[in-house]
Amino acid sequence: MDLVEISPTAKPPVCRILDFGKYLYTLEKEEKHAKKKQHVAQIKEIKITSKIKEHDYQTKLRSGIKFLERGDKVKLTMFFRGRELAHTDLGKRVLERFLTDLADLADVEKNCGLEGRMITIHITPKPNIKRKQKTTAQDAKT
Repeated sequence: MDLVEISPTAKPPVCRILDFGKYLYTLEKEEKHAKKKQHVAQIKEIKITSKIKEHDYQTKLRSGIKFLERGDKVKLTMFFRGRELAHTDLGKRVLERFLTDLADLADVEKNCGLEGRMITIHITPKPNIKRKQKTTAQDAKT
C-alpha cells in the first residue's frame, strides 16, 4: 500500500492510501475508454473536373454525403487542365450544383476561389444531422 496524492491543487491536498499500481491501471483504462468515445474529424478530398459526366458526378456526390454523415470534413477540389482554364465558369456551375445538393447536410467553411489551376472549397457537416458511426470488426461481433 502506498500514500498517493490524488488532488494536489485542493486546499488541503487530498491523499489516499491505496495500491499505486492498481490506481495507475484504472487511470489508464479510463483514458482508453474516453478515447473510444471521441471522433476525430478527418478531411476527405473529392477531386472533380469541369467536364464531369452525370454518373461520375452522382458517385462523387454519394461519397461526399457518406463522408459528411460520418462527421468528416470534405475538401472539394476542381482542377482545370490546358484550355479548360479559359472556361472556369463551367467548373463554377458544377461546384454550385454540388453545394446545392449538399446544402441540407453541410455548410461551406472556406471558399478559396481560383488559385492557379484549382478551385478549392472546404465543407463542414452541419451539427444537427445524425452521424453514422464507422463499423469495425469488433462491433459486428457484439
